[in-house]
Amino acid sequence: MRRPRPLLILGTLIVSALVLGAVFAPHIAPFDPYKINADMSLSPPSWTHLAGTDALGRDVFSRIVHGSRASLAVAFTIVGIGVIGGALIGSASALAGGIVDAVIMRCVDVIMALPGLVIALALAAALGPSLTNLAVALGVLGIPFYARVVRGEVLSLRERPYVKASLGLGSGFWRIVLTHLLPNVAPVLVTFASMGLSGAVLSASALSFVGLGAQPPLAEWGALIFDGRNSIQTEWWLAVGPGLAVFVAALGFNFLGDGLRDWLDPKEAA
Repeated sequence: MRRPRPLLILGTLIVSALVLGAVFAPHIAPFDPYKINADMSLSPPSWTHLAGTDALGRDVFSRIVHGSRASLAVAFTIVGIGVIGGALIGSASALAGGIVDAVIMRCVDVIMALPGLVIALALAAALGPSLTNLAVALGVLGIPFYARVVRGEVLSLRERPYVKASLGLGSGFWRIVLTHLLPNVAPVLVTFASMGLSGAVLSASALSFVGLGAQPPLAEWGALIFDGRNSIQTEWWLAVGPGLAVFVAALGFNFLGDGLRDWLDPKEAA
């Protein structure tokens, strides 16, 4: 069995730390992230407040830790919608073939040709500013990408003897997809999904930054950066802390995706 590459190990450690931090946020955060303390307003980083405090005296480090819950939950939801929708559409398109496949893929091409973030902005604005609507908008836009990935894999898998035998025995469409196709496509999907989480974190933070995601007083990384945008030269810690959190999360998911791609590639030497 091939040994995991250093990049995969590093990515796994970073992502695991982020997920554990989100799960155990109430035990890690030293202060209540929503408690207002006017006496400590805009205090710089210190041993008591590791990342300083905001204009309302709330501990920034505690808000970053709790903000990981919202940011990671949205990222996983975005990728989950894209993967599930893309897997079903891509499988159906490849198995159907002919005019059905052509029509579905042309629709996919049209959506992929559109500027994704601009469309996401329009959808999120139309649905209303909230993390749920943001996740739905970005998740739907991710479906075409995963649909293309799955279709390419299924086109090769459908020629395998076991798939043809299953078709010959009269197995239904969903039985073939769920039993024979998706399990074999899963390694590829996991790799692309891992890398997709990086983009999901960045996109979700960007939309929250412009006010279309998390709403006050909810702690979320993009919203925290927004809160500190006007005082970056004086109270720099308000934006730098959550900005570093976004950077580390994106880097960790990229490392994990790249490491999984190399580790699962059958062409790679042991």
